[in-house]
Amino acid sequence: MVSAPDVESTWRPGRPVDLLATLSVLVRGGADPSHRLTADGQLWRVCRTPQGAATLHLRVRAGDVEAHAWGAGAGWAVDGVPDLLGASDDARGFEPQHDVLVQALRRRPGWRVPRTRLVMEALAPAAFEQKVTGQEAFAGWRRMLLRFGEVAPGPAGEAGMRVPPSAAQWAAVPSWAWLQAGVDGARSATVVRAARVAGRLEQTLDLSTADAERRLRAVPGVGVWTAAEVRQRAHGDADAVSFGDFHVPGEIGLALTGNRVDDDGLAELLEPYRPHRYRVQRLLQLEAPRRGRRAPRPTPRFHLPVR
Repeated sequence: MVSAPDVESTWRPGRPVDLLATLSVLVRGGADPSHRLTADGQLWRVCRTPQGAATLHLRVRAGDVEAHAWGAGAGWAVDGVPDLLGASDDARGFEPQHDVLVQALRRRPGWRVPRTRLVMEALAPAAFEQKVTGQEAFAGWRRMLLRFGEVAPGPAGEAGMRVPPSAAQWAAVPSWAWLQAGVDGARSATVVRAARVAGRLEQTLDLSTADAERRLRAVPGVGVWTAAEVRQRAHGDADAVSFGDFHVPGEIGLALTGNRVDDDGLAELLEPYRPHRYRVQRLLQLEAPRRGRRAPRPTPRFHLPVR
């Protein structure tokens, strides 16, 4: 029997809302223990809020967003639903100059840049993804959550979902456990260093873009790519481009010009779209299945046998 939610509400956005397009960027692979998107477009999300663990279930019905939440952080999670679905995303001034973007925007009227308001939640998996394939990163993320994450509140726990570790729990993970999960020392060290200053990193939500960037990158191991991945999700920053990514420059170059570009070429190409450069990136990523991926994937690396 499914337990009744601790908190529930209905948000009437007054505009189309596309749960899948907006929140798929939070999902770390098809077996992510902290997020599940159902075939009919519902979302189950497990997070660690400032008030404690929470399970959030979202669905859109007749244009309204219905939210149900369980756990100590249920109220915080439900209060943040509008931000999570892009209510604070200001698209004014975004004028696509390329037909592929015009078409992408037309096909996705319900997409917005989400804002989770949880910095460490975004930073930890971004560090997992540094300089490895998505397959490696997602597998490591899953193993660590299943081992060190707590059972999710409510029905999500019965379905095997897990709450990501707290900053203190990340900092306490022994080095051998990271290696057993297939996460090398450089990436695990970044997570641990960030966890030790997590309070200051969460404060970046209240800083200017430039100050937030500086504070994030003050953590050794957090470079321009990782900081951008955090700002895209936790801050809802529509201008945070993933410079340094293996695929992004080439794919955007191909989509907009028909030619691959490097980071310098990407910066030049996206400059006219400032402060909506990430908006361009994400819209094109959502359109990627239509265009097909033509860049070769890097070969997975293996550090130690994984048990």
